[in-house]
Amino acid sequence: MAIIEVKVPELSESVAEATLLQWKKKAGEAVATDEILIEIETDKVVLEVPAPSAGVIAEIVEDDGATVTSGQVIARIDTAAQAAAAPAPAEAPAAAAAAAPASASKAGVAMPAAAKILAENQLSASAVAGTGKDGRVTKGDALLAAVAGGAKAAAPAPTPAAAPVAQAVAGERPEQRVPMSRLRARIAERLLQSQSTNAILTTFNEVNMGPVMALRKKYQEKFEKQHGVRLGFMSFFVKAAVHALKQYPIVNASVDGNDIIYHGYFDIGIAVGSPRGLVVPILRDADQLSFAEIEKKIAEFGAKAKDGKLTIEEMTGGTFSISNGGVFGSMLSTPIINPPQSAILGIHATKERAVVENGQVVIRPINYLALSYDHRIIDGREAVLSLVAMKDALEDPARLLFDL
Repeated sequence: MAIIEVKVPELSESVAEATLLQWKKKAGEAVATDEILIEIETDKVVLEVPAPSAGVIAEIVEDDGATVTSGQVIARIDTAAQAAAAPAPAEAPAAAAAAAPASASKAGVAMPAAAKILAENQLSASAVAGTGKDGRVTKGDALLAAVAGGAKAAAPAPTPAAAPVAQAVAGERPEQRVPMSRLRARIAERLLQSQSTNAILTTFNEVNMGPVMALRKKYQEKFEKQHGVRLGFMSFFVKAAVHALKQYPIVNASVDGNDIIYHGYFDIGIAVGSPRGLVVPILRDADQLSFAEIEKKIAEFGAKAKDGKLTIEEMTGGTFSISNGGVFGSMLSTPIINPPQSAILGIHATKERAVVENGQVVIRPINYLALSYDHRIIDGREAVLSLVAMKDALEDPARLLFDL
């Protein structure tokens, strides 16, 4: 017998522990090398744990929902049992399934948060119609299936010992109690921390997006043909933010005890919505990135967030953040600072407004900007002037090209 241990991947220093979601294999089933055995949820990302070797699952050490740490043993694989397991009638289906090539379709595959809900309610992902990318089952799909009682689920009835944590109440007014995911609990913790430890104020301004829209329209086709990515508005906001942060370094600083840390680099966090909740991947050295590089990176972050593939490293750090509520139709909001940062820019939906220019009422595409800042280290003057600097850069985009 040759036993190989399956361990929790190395977590970053900022992540103390993680939660096992749902085992994809049971003890006694065959696995192939690099086949995904389970997903592990941290407060930042979901990590996949592949089989380090082919064989048969000899033991599941930690069950679904267990809290684990870096390097902890969660299962053991008997590599010597692989050859013996294959001919056995009971093992053949499992071995064949392990060896079968992965289908291009994701139908019947549940996102991490959805998988947990389905497991708690004894539902099968294959019996739930997924509305996510490539037919993936999202958290919303899982909740609807659970509330409906899993009428289409091909799963055995739960035993008394396996009663689900989340239960739908029968009747016309159903309710469901679902435990917070580790990410959602962490988001709640950090938001409360931000509000209780920072002296948060928000300053507002409006920006005429006409010049940016005209520039984008003029070069959109050539830009996409040259760089293989669409020219969006976010790259302009990132460039405008960096432009202002260079002029007012305190807005790019952070607090550490009684010290103020001035960062000589510009790592911009981009708030992105995902099926698991809000995540903030980081654009490293944004001042050194071109418009095309920013757009490509943001598109990559969006795709990874949707599929739960963002890494811990991609969401660690950051000196300033940008939150775009405009993609959801928000007209105005007061964004909350992402600790230990000291400021965050909120951008919103661009709408045509009647404004006065040189004594005349004209129609302009207006976007309302909101800068929330930590008043402990950032005075109102620096906050207001930095937001004005962003406004000026956006209303005259040539400033961004010539660093004026």
